[in-house]
Amino acid sequence: MKILHTSDWHVGKVLKGQSRYEEHKRVLGQVVDIARAERPDLVIVAGDLYDTAAPTPDATRLVTRALTALRGSGAAVVAIGGNHDNGPALDALRPWAEAAGIVLRGSVRDNPAEHIVDGVTSGGERWQLVALPFLSQRYAVRAVEMYELTAAEAHQTYADHLGRLIGRLAEGFTEPDRVHLLTAHLTVVGAAVGGGEREAHTVLGYAVPATVFPGTAHYVALGHLHRSQKVHGPCPIRYSGSPLAVDFGEEENVPSVTLVEVTATTAARVREVPVATAVPLRTVRGTLSELAAIDPGDAWLRVIVREPPRAGLREEVQDLLPRALDVRVDPSMLPTPASRARAAQRAGRSPAELFGDYLTSRGQADDGVRDLFGELIEEVDA
Repeated sequence: MKILHTSDWHVGKVLKGQSRYEEHKRVLGQVVDIARAERPDLVIVAGDLYDTAAPTPDATRLVTRALTALRGSGAAVVAIGGNHDNGPALDALRPWAEAAGIVLRGSVRDNPAEHIVDGVTSGGERWQLVALPFLSQRYAVRAVEMYELTAAEAHQTYADHLGRLIGRLAEGFTEPDRVHLLTAHLTVVGAAVGGGEREAHTVLGYAVPATVFPGTAHYVALGHLHRSQKVHGPCPIRYSGSPLAVDFGEEENVPSVTLVEVTATTAARVREVPVATAVPLRTVRGTLSELAAIDPGDAWLRVIVREPPRAGLREEVQDLLPRALDVRVDPSMLPTPASRARAAQRAGRSPAELFGDYLTSRGQADDGVRDLFGELIEEVDA
């Protein structure tokens, strides 16, 4: 069977006040084109369909149309909720999804069977997919209790909870003539962050070891980290990454989707297909004269300007580079603690006192020079 694995669409993203809506239309259009060209048996969207838990009507329309178009390519489509999504709101769309032939799982349900999806490809390959949406630490304990774990187990770590939950859901990964798949939205220890993820949900308290996944899985399709990458573990594990750079921390990432070919008796073969329709993000640095010589093309810019901070500096930069969304002063140009201390020390002192300090610092404590300076100041003020 062939699988198209994608995740972290973040539809509705606004970058420094700039809507990414038109970019998302092009990006998801290319993902649909890839599906039509590659004819996968299954499309997995591993969470973070939206950038916010309260998506706009336009964002909702774009996501539902993209899912519908992917289903229209002939593939089975399974999408799960991520940490940016509103799980219950996604679950509220399940009647629409089921009518469209799409499997949508926004949050963990009481019945484990709801997270197990079975299918058969047109070529007769049987497959089973465990679909596990993002689970916060707060609800991890409740989830394991729902699945009849002991009170002692409920006091263990988030990684323990996820491991037990996945073990419970993957109990059926034993049949030798079926492809066993799992999708989840989480952080695996040792994986590299993409640069734009929500930090609170990628720190170590949320990270799980790769050993939570069963060795009998043929492929684990992950979402949450925005950089496409392989994860070492007991089975093939991979993040597809985001199909567009979500923030400037991701400008070096190569947006793509992942294609997987696998059978019940052969190992998964993985390849990446680039998605190149999003506007690139770029960081540039320099003085105003250096920035004036830059040709950024159509990229959105983060500008690190090597000029002392002053009123109107941002506007000067944007006059030179109209696509600059984020303008920052280079840290080397900011006042140091020593310079701020000197400025505070000078505040409220007379010119004669400041000149006297200067003479002392130069080893020229000459009273005649001090007196002459005082006479000159009097003449200027007269």
